[in-house]
Amino acid sequence: MGTQRKHTYIIAEAGVNHNGSLKMAKELVEAAANAGADAVKFQTFKAEKLVSRNAPKAGYQTMTTDAAESQFDMIRKLELDEEAHRVLIEHCHVKGIQFLSTPFDFDSLEMLARTFDLPRLKLPSGEITNAPLLLRAARTGKPVILSTGMSTLGEVEAALGVLAFGYAARKDAAPSPAAFREAYGSAAGQEALERNMVLLHCTTEYPAPFDEVNLRAMDTLQDAFGLPVGFSDHTTGVAVPIAAAARGAMVIEKHFTLGRDLPGPDHKASLEPGELTEMVKAIRQVELALGSRLKAPTMSESKNMSVARKSLVAAEPIRTGDFFTGKNVAVKRPGNGMSPFLYWDVLGKRASMNFERDEVILP
Repeated sequence: MGTQRKHTYIIAEAGVNHNGSLKMAKELVEAAANAGADAVKFQTFKAEKLVSRNAPKAGYQTMTTDAAESQFDMIRKLELDEEAHRVLIEHCHVKGIQFLSTPFDFDSLEMLARTFDLPRLKLPSGEITNAPLLLRAARTGKPVILSTGMSTLGEVEAALGVLAFGYAARKDAAPSPAAFREAYGSAAGQEALERNMVLLHCTTEYPAPFDEVNLRAMDTLQDAFGLPVGFSDHTTGVAVPIAAAARGAMVIEKHFTLGRDLPGPDHKASLEPGELTEMVKAIRQVELALGSRLKAPTMSESKNMSVARKSLVAAEPIRTGDFFTGKNVAVKRPGNGMSPFLYWDVLGKRASMNFERDEVILP
């Protein structure tokens, strides 16, 4: 029995690698489209609503940006306003690639879901404990791709409870931890999650150490929640996302940039356009290679069977009436005669015709 060919949904994560420039953002759209990605994803936020003015930078941000600059000041320079979103969505349409963006606050979420009516939302690992944002996302009715970096299974389940409540509960139902647990355990809540959710395994470090990736955790997520699972990658290079695709990831998300030497927090841990192209190409090859669970000769193998396999042949001239023996019967190519599995059946029998040296023995 064959299987339906899998298509891995590849998200080229532009993120904030536009450095606040709409021109650069459009170039990122073009690079993602040229690479063959399914979607290009940005980040939608208002610095005032995302970061407090005294919030510290992450270690990787301190190393890749001005250490004296606050996280707030860094983030504020990377905002894209509503008009920029409108331009980028149209540019994606022209270039034949889907536009995605990650909202980090209520206004950004509403703009993406309501103003621009995006077909799905992507929520990042850092928001997995932001129950109000999770609830608002589910109440838009949009499918959600949720990254699970830094999370335990319990935290993922708690987040899914909020989402189940948002999708399945009445609009006038009062949210609460108990209500979330009830929604998660209900048939309606589970059905809503199955219809709307994809979970992404992720290691939230930039770049992520290879020995902390734990791709097998994708299996754990799928076993625990029965939902489609993918992988959001922060490692260097392309080996890990390709491996994730081979392990069955339904979605692959990977940061990319126009140049790793550009200033900004995420460029150093991103692929350049040529590398993104190679990653997409390799994942598409993996999709083809996964193929069927059936173990049988393929169409292209069949024509090679007689060349690569062997038959029973005469090791020396054999005359009619001679006995077949271990001395005069050999196993050699080609494979268009008697199977070597019949070797012991032939031994001791008499030849019904003459066979010259290396001639295929016929029954």
